[in-house]
Amino acid sequence: MAAMRVAEIIRRKRFGEELSREEIEAVVMGYVRGDVPDYQVSAWLMAVCCRGMSKREVIDLTSVMVASGSILDLRGASLPVVDKHSSGGVGDKTTLVVAPLVRACGAAVAKMSGRGLGFTGGTLDKLESIPGFRVDLSKEQFVTQVEREGIAVAGQTPELVPADRRLYALRDVTGTVESIPLIASSIMSKKLAVGAQGLVLDVKVGRGAFMKDLDEARELAGLMIEIGEASGRRVTALLTPMDEPLGRAVGNALEVAEALETLRGDGPRDLADLSLLLAGEMLYLAGRAASTFEGREMAQRAMASGQGLEWMERLIALQGGDPRVVESPGLLGRAPVVAPLPAPRSGSVTALDAWWVAQAVLTLGAGRATKEDRIDPLVGVRLLAKQGDAVEKGEPLAEVHARDDARTKRAMAELLHAFEIGEEPGPVAPPLMERLGA
Repeated sequence: MAAMRVAEIIRRKRFGEELSREEIEAVVMGYVRGDVPDYQVSAWLMAVCCRGMSKREVIDLTSVMVASGSILDLRGASLPVVDKHSSGGVGDKTTLVVAPLVRACGAAVAKMSGRGLGFTGGTLDKLESIPGFRVDLSKEQFVTQVEREGIAVAGQTPELVPADRRLYALRDVTGTVESIPLIASSIMSKKLAVGAQGLVLDVKVGRGAFMKDLDEARELAGLMIEIGEASGRRVTALLTPMDEPLGRAVGNALEVAEALETLRGDGPRDLADLSLLLAGEMLYLAGRAASTFEGREMAQRAMASGQGLEWMERLIALQGGDPRVVESPGLLGRAPVVAPLPAPRSGSVTALDAWWVAQAVLTLGAGRATKEDRIDPLVGVRLLAKQGDAVEKGEPLAEVHARDDARTKRAMAELLHAFEIGEEPGPVAPPLMERLGA
C-alpha cells in the first residue's frame, strides 16, 4: 500500500474514526512484510493508544495478527484442550500448580508462556530453574506432546503471531504499551493461535499488577472474552487481587519449590485456593466438570491424592528436566547468602505491598529491567509474615536469598518498605474479586 494511503489511515485514527479490517490489515501486515516503515506504525500505535478502538476493530486486529503466522492444530489430541493466561503479578506461580492438576483430572493443557519483564515473573524463567528443563519446543514437538501426553508448557515458537512480536517491540520503545485494545489483541492473538478450546484468564488487580484499577481490569477482561467468543472459544476471566504477593516465595527456584509444596498439599493457603479456582474453571470449560464448583472439587482430590504431583514430575521428565526435584527440591540449588529481615516493632502486619517486594527481588537479580538482562534463578525472597499475621520485634519478617552481602543490604532496605505493622491485623483479601464470562 502506498505511503500516502497508510498516512491517511493514521490520520483517520488520529481523529478517532473507525478503521475497516482491510485498513488494519494494510498497516499490520505491511509492517510484517517490511512494506510499511516503523515510524508510520509508531504513529498508528500512538493514535490507537490515544483514541482507542471499537470492539469490532479490536476483534479484527486480533484476527489479522493471528493470521500473520501459523496456527497450531490440536484436533489430534484425545482429550479436550484448555489453556490459561495470567496478566502477571508478584509471586504468581499458579501455572506450575494448575497445569498438572488439570491434566490429572482428564483435560489436556497446552500452555505457551512468556518470560518475566520488570516486576512480573515469567513462567519460563521459573521452569528453567529446574536443571535441564527445556522450554524451547518446536511447533511440531509442542503439538506432539499435547496429543500424546496431554500436557506441554513452553515458549512461543517463532512461527506463531510474528505480528505481535514486531508490534510489541515497537510498543515497548514508543510508550504505547498501556493501551487496553493493544494489550487485549496481543494476549488473545497468541492464545487463539495455540488452538485450545477453552481459555481461563487470570487478570490481576492491584499494586503488584499491571492493572492497578478494578474498572480497567474489568474492561480488559471483558474485551478479551469478546475476542475469544468471536473466534468460537469458551473464555472466562477471574479478577484476582495482587496488592500483596501470591504465596510466600518470590524468585524463580523458590517459587518452583513452593509450587511443589502446594501440589503436595503443604503450600500457602492463598496460592492453593487460587490454583484450585483456576483449575475448576479450566475443567468446566473442558467439559470435564458440570460446574466450576465440581471442577474445583476434582482438582482438590487430585492434589490430595498426589496425582497432580505425579503429573508435574512427568512434565519435568518430558521436557528434559531432572524429575528428582519433585522429591528433593534442594536439587534446585540455594543462594550463597540467606539472611533474615527482623521486624522493627511488635504488632500485626496490616499491609504487605507487592510493589516493594518486587523492587527488592529485582535488586537481587531475580527479574529483568530489560529483555536482555540475565536472571539469577536462586535469588529471591521468602515471606515469613503476611497480612494479618502477628509479629514480635526482632522476629524475622522474611528471608532474603542473595548472591552477595551488598545486594542483601540494598534488598532489605526496600523490603522493609513493603511491611506495614500496626496494632490491629488488616483484612485478608479473598482469592476472587469477580468472575466474568461463560
